[in-house]
Amino acid sequence: MTASRPLLSILDLAPRSEGMSPADALEASLRLAVRADELGYARYWMAEHHSSETFMSSATSLLLARLAEHTARIRLGSGGVMLPNHAPLMVAEYYGTLATIYGDRFDLGLGRAPGTDPQTARALRRGAADLPDFAADVADLARYLGHLGEPGARDLGDERRSLSLLDRNYVPTGAVRALPGEGTRVPLWMLGSSLGGASVAAALGLPFSFASHFAPAQLEEALAHYRAHFNADAPTAQIDRPRVMAGVTVLVAPTQDEAAYLFTTSQRLQAGLRSGRPAPLQPPVHDLSDVLDERTYRLVSRPGGVTAVGAPDKVAETLANFAARYDLDEIITASYVYDPALRVRSYELLADAWGLGW
Repeated sequence: MTASRPLLSILDLAPRSEGMSPADALEASLRLAVRADELGYARYWMAEHHSSETFMSSATSLLLARLAEHTARIRLGSGGVMLPNHAPLMVAEYYGTLATIYGDRFDLGLGRAPGTDPQTARALRRGAADLPDFAADVADLARYLGHLGEPGARDLGDERRSLSLLDRNYVPTGAVRALPGEGTRVPLWMLGSSLGGASVAAALGLPFSFASHFAPAQLEEALAHYRAHFNADAPTAQIDRPRVMAGVTVLVAPTQDEAAYLFTTSQRLQAGLRSGRPAPLQPPVHDLSDVLDERTYRLVSRPGGVTAVGAPDKVAETLANFAARYDLDEIITASYVYDPALRVRSYELLADAWGLGW
């Protein structure tokens, strides 16, 4: 991390509040992306989720195309594409098409989780997600986008065998090409919340984004492993040194009391997810014990991820301390607010407190 503050970015799942239509939720995401572009946020990523009453971000590449039409400078990307749900060739075609139309403004964050329940994962015809298969799919994707040799090269064997994780039998891909896509070199990021994602990111020489906003338990261990084992000489390497992003759930309001009140929507969301009863975002309440049973109330009273909630200066200080503790290059923030206008306000207040601007 440099002496200056790390980059600040946004992760959006297109959340739908109670009473909103899916179209309303997607329009709210568009408005936030446009404002984030104006404010100077570094990236605006959207995460793949399926069969969800809460999140409308299933067709991520389509949503990013819409955002690209209405923004000018902010980088857009997947946070991420759950690669076992897709053929690498198709992912290369989708994101290669975006880069062909809109230029070098896209990132391709890759994860292994299903982003849904087991039944929906089967409906997606989900493939293998073990580390060797996943790393091999990333290598295929890198080739299609032009990160590994010349377009149309017939054999990935040398590159794949040189990666310690790729120990399965190699099947040549032939002259399959991503058109459009090849030569666009859309940057790849590895996502993860455990040592598995850190291992793949390190072995393949990719930047790493850790999901500490919802699963922080292995953050320190994963980052240490990633940095210790980073292979800048891997054929798939995108960078020459480790680069780390980490997630934080944020909510900023003019006062601490208002921020805590608005944050109860996020806590109610977590209660629904942890109890297996997901639902659209619920209105904030002054006392969570009025709407949650005692066991669930105790669960959500202890944050399940890294959070920064409060007045602008307090949130900025919390983020700065978090970045310094883990030597982060970038922080990516998620926010769940019942009123989309107040989510935009939260990011405006944070941008001002962080000193953003183009």
